Amino acid sequence: MLNKNDLQQLKETGINKETVQEQLARFETGFPFLKIKSAASVEQGVLRLSADEQRKFENIYEKFDGGKMKFVPASGAASRMFKSLFEAKEMLETGADIDAVNNKNYGAKYFFENISKFAFHDELSKYEISSNKQILESLLTSKGLNYGNLPKGVLLFHKYANFKRTPFEEHLVEAAAYSQETKTNTANLHFTVSTEHVALFEKLLNETVESYNDKYKIKYRINFSTQKKTTDTIAVTEDNLPFRNADGSLLFYPGGHGALLENLNEIDSDIIFIKNIDNVVPETKLAETIRWKKIITGVLIDCKEKIYNYINCLQTDNGADKINEIVEFFGKKICVGFPENVTRELLLAKLNRPIRVCGMVKNEGEPGGGPFLINESDGTTSLQILESSQIDKNDKNAMEILASSTHFNPVDLVCWIKNYKDEKFNLIDFRDNSTGFISEKSRAGKTLKVQELPGLWNGAMSNWNTIFVEVPIETFNPVKTVNDLLREQHQV
Repeated sequence: MLNKNDLQQLKETGINKETVQEQLARFETGFPFLKIKSAASVEQGVLRLSADEQRKFENIYEKFDGGKMKFVPASGAASRMFKSLFEAKEMLETGADIDAVNNKNYGAKYFFENISKFAFHDELSKYEISSNKQILESLLTSKGLNYGNLPKGVLLFHKYANFKRTPFEEHLVEAAAYSQETKTNTANLHFTVSTEHVALFEKLLNETVESYNDKYKIKYRINFSTQKKTTDTIAVTEDNLPFRNADGSLLFYPGGHGALLENLNEIDSDIIFIKNIDNVVPETKLAETIRWKKIITGVLIDCKEKIYNYINCLQTDNGADKINEIVEFFGKKICVGFPENVTRELLLAKLNRPIRVCGMVKNEGEPGGGPFLINESDGTTSLQILESSQIDKNDKNAMEILASSTHFNPVDLVCWIKNYKDEKFNLIDFRDNSTGFISEKSRAGKTLKVQELPGLWNGAMSNWNTIFVEVPIETFNPVKTVNDLLREQHQV
């Protein structure tokens, strides 16, 4: 199926031949659905902390003086954020009047009615505008601000009394509050960005970082990385044959956010915070977010200490006496259930893994994944964050479990990626490669299929030790559409 030219192309791009062959085979077999035992809830799988427990874990965080890093996926343009406005622009360009647009497109109508409330309004007003069509051209295209083609991280989100901030800057503010290292007085951040946007982020960094250094009396250490081309996945035809460009070369697509596991794997820090670029609020409304970030980090540190102690214990002659206690710890804390006659070797394998604590908010209808309890092939159970595509729509029981889900994944993670010897794990070893996705796309009028790698907080972390903690909805404020910026949480 792969010819000599294909092999040369793979060699030049650094993409592994065996990996491509595995991807081609997966198009034939598909990805298996996960075996759901139940939705995770406060009854089983999601910790709801009392006020005393919150104070306890926040204090644990405050005493920690190790390495911290904030990891922010910030790749891609913000075009989907302006979907309703692009549709309105197309209608106006094809002769529709504004009344017709408003009647059909409520998102655009609401945008125009509230345009003065957006942080970018003053910048937009600098352009010569005499119609709604020109407003959209000046906002979305290179004739003006070009927001429809820029990454979310560099757009103006929040308007304060005397200044405005982008999501990139709001993440600097957050980092000063909870990812500052005590020993070095440094806040570390790592942003993954698209190759074509690196210069934009670097320019924004150079223009702003000194003012934040001065304001918060700390030093920022900020790095950028791009999604590696070696993580791109092969595209195929409807018949599962390699899709070829006009010149006969193979076509590859970016592997989705799961490809960022390679970027995460290159970070060397004790604690890593993971949060999406668009989930930010103005500094005046940040207190609850900061407090809960400290709380779930305290949960992580406490769990890590217990796991290290259990590993050391199991490696001594007295380890057998602790097996029942460790099994109980797994069941209560991490919701890992074991088959009968569990061995010391199995316990060690389950203990000696990366750890993540994931904040979970109550399900209020937001799209995306959620927390579930899964039956694993080795007879154990585990906590996983699943997307709906990983659930068999024809399985009545699975769909009932999905409908009963009480919590939602806001991508609020705190991770520990070192083993009990203080050695960094190779995170690729803990990915479940059978948890990817297949989707359809079109190119040059032809239908093709592409694969996404196991999602970064889904299958890419499938074999981590996981704890879900209920956090307030106030900590989850994503901007998925431009009108989300009009929500009370984003207005100063």
